[in-house]
Amino acid sequence: MSVSPTPAQAETRDRVIIFDTTMRDGEQSPGASMSLEEKLELAKILEEMKVDVIEAGFPIASNGDFEAVRQIAEIVTESTVCGLARAGLADIDRCGEAVRKARRGRIHTFISTSPVHMKWKLQMEPEQVLEMVTKSVTHARNLCGDVEWSAEDATRTERDFLLRCIEAAIKAGASTINLPDTVGYSYPSEYADMFRDVIENVPGADGVIFSTHCHNDLGLAVANSVAGVQGGARQIECAINGIGERAGNAALEEIVMALKVRGDKLPFETGVETQHITRASRYVSAITGFPVQFNKAIVGKNAFAHESGIHQDGMLKNAETYEIMKPEDVGQVESNLVMGKHSGRHAFREKLKALGYELGQNALNEAFQRFKDLADKKKHVFDDDIVALVDDALASGADRIQVRSLRVIAGTEGPQEAFLTVAIDGEDKSANATGDGPVDAVFNAIHAAVPHEAILRLFQVHAVTEGTDAQAQVSVRLEEDGRIATGQAADTDTLTASAKAYVNALNNLQARKEKSAPGAKVASGF
Repeated sequence: MSVSPTPAQAETRDRVIIFDTTMRDGEQSPGASMSLEEKLELAKILEEMKVDVIEAGFPIASNGDFEAVRQIAEIVTESTVCGLARAGLADIDRCGEAVRKARRGRIHTFISTSPVHMKWKLQMEPEQVLEMVTKSVTHARNLCGDVEWSAEDATRTERDFLLRCIEAAIKAGASTINLPDTVGYSYPSEYADMFRDVIENVPGADGVIFSTHCHNDLGLAVANSVAGVQGGARQIECAINGIGERAGNAALEEIVMALKVRGDKLPFETGVETQHITRASRYVSAITGFPVQFNKAIVGKNAFAHESGIHQDGMLKNAETYEIMKPEDVGQVESNLVMGKHSGRHAFREKLKALGYELGQNALNEAFQRFKDLADKKKHVFDDDIVALVDDALASGADRIQVRSLRVIAGTEGPQEAFLTVAIDGEDKSANATGDGPVDAVFNAIHAAVPHEAILRLFQVHAVTEGTDAQAQVSVRLEEDGRIATGQAADTDTLTASAKAYVNALNNLQARKEKSAPGAKVASGF
């Protein structure tokens, strides 16, 4: 269970700002691209969690990113909505326009400061970079009252030059200074010392907020982020499920719960309502197609599971013997077998609420029908089964292409053959094809019915629950002309789930084509 601070500790607990970059840095994970509708829904979830700052995208990267930041800025009223911009004036102008209507808007601009980045990436001399810091922050400050400046690759930057850049950014009007561990190179004591040094030696440092932004290349992102706060930072940049470039970012859920559970040693607090954490984690997993590992801290399927007899005995006597926090504190609920084909709509609605879902009437009706269909196939419907079918419905949405029927001939005597009917904008089209195995046959049949040039980059299957009647949850990732889209589906029939996931990916890919701007998407770099 979390350790409550003493009255004296509670009075001195400093507020730490939680800055979520799931939609910006998290989306830079290969294959993690999100649609506009998915970003809008995620923004609502993050605001309900009371995340302080939502970095909604990189407006100059594409029209799609610009539109996402602009629309999120219009619907979010409590959290600060932030857009990222390089040091170029065109980037900053585009970002300023995107956040212009936000109730609380922020421009986040950055430039590299390490020797290796300045030489090979920017091809600029230090004095040129220093000049760009002043110019970019000044321009951003003229467009927006809240400006954050980041020193990309700060942990590999020569300290004297880093101090000069920070001083210039503060003088130009930055109110938040971010010192990223861009390549996950630092370690906790070193990272904390950097903040102490900067805060002690930069004029005006006492008037701004310092921020961490840690990558997980050495598995130290969360530890470094917490150490940065101990060194004086009061904002942590992080992402749901730790997604992001390469090995990912510091995981929001781990940071928030570390500060909450270890309040006895970490006199800090956040405003995050932690009971929404699992819901956010599952939604991000569903829309990106990145499964959460079973033993993932806080949100993993096994995070509160106990199999050892010794552990089970202790848990039965007192949960505090093996659990340092309550599952319900993060929105986790214990799986049970109370739902079945005789369960009614009211019980189903209450179950969804317990699992973190608030659905509108139409979505509820559709989910309830899916649940009834599943209950007819399975003897027991577990919580994870319900999560899978609801996420499947959310991922599919109003798809232009839908699977109507599928029949597959498989076995040791080939060839394997699939007979498929899909609806394209309401019009049925049938095709059949053979393949090297039943899944290959299914995908070939889809290709015959819906001709396309997309390349399969990922096909992944896992069982949602135990047993031979378990639902299979399938993720498919497709790539075409540099665009990547992921599809997901769940069904007790693995081949049906595979077909639906592939078709869902095709629909998402088509949506990317329609909304993306010409040219390749710009990568931010940190």
